Amino acid sequence: MSKKVKKLKENDFLSISARVRVLENRLLTAERMERMIDAKDVNDAAKVLGECGYPDLPEATPAALEAMLAQAQAALFEDMGKAVGNPALIDVFRCKYDYHNAKTLVKAEALKLNQDRLLLGGGRYDPSLLAEDYRREDLRAYAETFREAVGRAREVLGSSGDPQQADFILDRAYFQELSFLAGQSGSKFLEGYVATLIDGANLRSAVRAARLDKGPLFLEQVLVNGGTVPADAIAKVSGSELGKVFKDTGFAAAAEAGAALAVPNGGALTEFERMCDDAVMAYLAKARMIPFGEQPVVAYLYAREAEATAIRIILTGRMAGIDGGTIRQRLRRAYC
Repeated sequence: MSKKVKKLKENDFLSISARVRVLENRLLTAERMERMIDAKDVNDAAKVLGECGYPDLPEATPAALEAMLAQAQAALFEDMGKAVGNPALIDVFRCKYDYHNAKTLVKAEALKLNQDRLLLGGGRYDPSLLAEDYRREDLRAYAETFREAVGRAREVLGSSGDPQQADFILDRAYFQELSFLAGQSGSKFLEGYVATLIDGANLRSAVRAARLDKGPLFLEQVLVNGGTVPADAIAKVSGSELGKVFKDTGFAAAAEAGAALAVPNGGALTEFERMCDDAVMAYLAKARMIPFGEQPVVAYLYAREAEATAIRIILTGRMAGIDGGTIRQRLRRAYC
């Protein structure tokens, strides 16, 4: 897989950068989240989203919520894709939906079930066409890394019956594709974002492995290359020493928290997970100081992704009757 790097020019982003700054005013801020949490009912909470450009929620159900968010996501990618003219910048954010769909298809085949209702739009590949091509065993039209990973995952799950091994294969391919796409985009900021995502994924994996009392051989299967902290450096230390290897990264505080939990029955990971997500948001928040360029676009795409997660947490929590304090504990740092 060779890289043909596009040289980015700041002037190419003058118009879209200015528009992104306007669009940022419609993001779900911490203040808007609070109003949703404190609203008298789910319907009133959903009305706050009108300030963020979302349509009215037709009914207070998880299915209706997901349909609304999927529609908004599709419109976002179409809009940004036309405005940016650099597919790799957008594909970094679309890629995860393709790998979600790949996992769904591989596991459904192993279970001899049709799980197409679980396929998600928003990826680079139409989910219905992907499902059809997967069943025909013809993925020639898809990216090489994706195609080969799906084939290996399918084979491994079929022979071993272990879905975890299939997930390992697809997760490694996902991050490999992210690194490739970021490099192809020509954006050092986007490359830094992907490296930050990999650091977070590796830190989470190391903490979970320690809690399960798994050794280096297991870590070699789950850790991925491409982060600012080398995978082999993480594999060499115990869970209690994770703070040392991440001390010079944005995950320093999260790693210290994770190290304290990296023992069997080490306690809830909720706060640790939140700190990992907040470290990614802190990296992207640097874009707020950059007047124009690809950085504001990248940060806005992530902010919209984080916004959708926050909306799910708040509205599904309200639908389930979860108290406001618990909902607040589950929320991540807002971009604005």
